[in-house]
Amino acid sequence: MTIKRVLVRERVRRIPAQFSWLDQRLVRDRHIERCDAASCALYLFLVTVSDAQGLSYYSEASIAKRLSMDPARLGQARADLVRLGLIAYESPLYQVLALDAPAAPSPTDETSPQLWRERFAQGRARLEKER
Repeated sequence: MTIKRVLVRERVRRIPAQFSWLDQRLVRDRHIERCDAASCALYLFLVTVSDAQGLSYYSEASIAKRLSMDPARLGQARADLVRLGLIAYESPLYQVLALDAPAAPSPTDETSPQLWRERFAQGRARLEKER
């Protein structure tokens, strides 16, 4: 029998202030733009089946069957959600994480305002160093 334990205590989900079945920051903070359809499907599934702390331990086979997804694609979707900081995973336990932490910029997201701010700050620091 699997014993549930919180994987990332500081990122336990809380009920969002606005009314919505899903936290609106998923869209507003552009997390969803960094996910493909399979990752979004897995995230929706996990949000739906998780307990109050965001924990779930559905098996890989069960999730793959319910989402009509082959195991390799499920593994990629899970890895994407972990990389984006939306879930934590330690087999067989999933934790849907709070969206309070800033979204990780996608390495290919050249239009990210945060990326441009960081590049501007780095360039400015270099110029000031050279003076």
